[in-house]
Amino acid sequence: MLTQDQLNFYRENGYLHVKGLFTAQEAAAFRQEAHELIARLQAVKSVEATWGAAKEVTMEKTSLLHCHDVQFQSALLTRLITDPRLTDIAAGIIGSPNVQLHHNKLFIKPPEKGSPFPMHQDQPFFPHDKDSMIAAIIHFDDAPLEKGCVRVVPGSYKNGPLPHLKEGGWHLPLSEYPVESALPCEAKAGDVLFFSYLTIHGSAVNTSSEARTTLLVQMRDPLDPPSVLTHLSRGQGMMLRGVDPSVGMATPAGNEPGGQMGGGQMGQKMGGGTMGGGQMGGGQMGKGM
Repeated sequence: MLTQDQLNFYRENGYLHVKGLFTAQEAAAFRQEAHELIARLQAVKSVEATWGAAKEVTMEKTSLLHCHDVQFQSALLTRLITDPRLTDIAAGIIGSPNVQLHHNKLFIKPPEKGSPFPMHQDQPFFPHDKDSMIAAIIHFDDAPLEKGCVRVVPGSYKNGPLPHLKEGGWHLPLSEYPVESALPCEAKAGDVLFFSYLTIHGSAVNTSSEARTTLLVQMRDPLDPPSVLTHLSRGQGMMLRGVDPSVGMATPAGNEPGGQMGGGQMGQKMGGGTMGGGQMGGGQMGKGM
C-alpha cells in the first residue's frame, strides 16, 4: 500500500521509485516470459520501435524491441498488470479506487545498442482532461546507469504541458533538456517507477553487456476522458482495479456509450478497420521511456 510519506514525495516530485515491489524470483519469471514473447513475435514480424529522434542522442545505430497489449499475449503478464501490489499504489497516486488501463508496452533494450529516448512528457501523445494519467515502469531485470535507466526531472510535472518537437516522436529540445542532465533512477529487478504523464523523463543508450527489460503500464481514472481521440489500442478501457463508474453516464459529443474502449465516458468511436492484430498503428509506436 502507498504510505503517506510516499504520497507526499510523489506530490512534490511527480515520481515515486518503489523498491522491491515484486520479488527477484517473480521478476526473473517475468523477464523469461517477456523474452520468449519477443522471440515469438520476431519470427513473424518486425518488433523494432526506435524513435526517429534517437539520432539526436546518439549517431550510433541502436535498437529497441517492443510489444503492445501484453495481456493478449501472456496470462502471466495479465496477472501482473492487475496485481494489487501494483494497482493499489496506482490508485493512491491517481486518487481514485478505480484504475483503468490506457495501454501497456513491453520494451527490451538490447545489450550494447539499446535505443535511447530523448527527454519528453507523455501528455502530448494522449492528453486527458484531468491529467490523471500515470505510468508505471516495472523492471524485469536490473537497470543501472550503463543500461540506460530511466531519468526524470523532479517536480517538472508542476509546470504543466510543455511545447514539444513532433519530428521523430514528441520530444523536448535536446539543447534545453539533455538526457544526461536528468536524475537517473537506477533500479533493481522487481522495482517499479511511477510517474505523472506530465513528468519530464527519458533514457540513454544501453551500453552494457545485458538487455534492459521493462513493462510500461499507462493508467488513468476512468472518469478522466481523453481530450482528443488518439493513441487508441485494443486493450484500452480494461479495468485493472475497481469498476468503471462512467458506464451509463451521459457521454461527451462524439463518444458512444458501451463502446469497445470501455463504456460510458470512455466509449469511443473507433473508425473503420483500424484495430488490426491488437495494434492501432500510427501513434502507438511513438511513446516510450
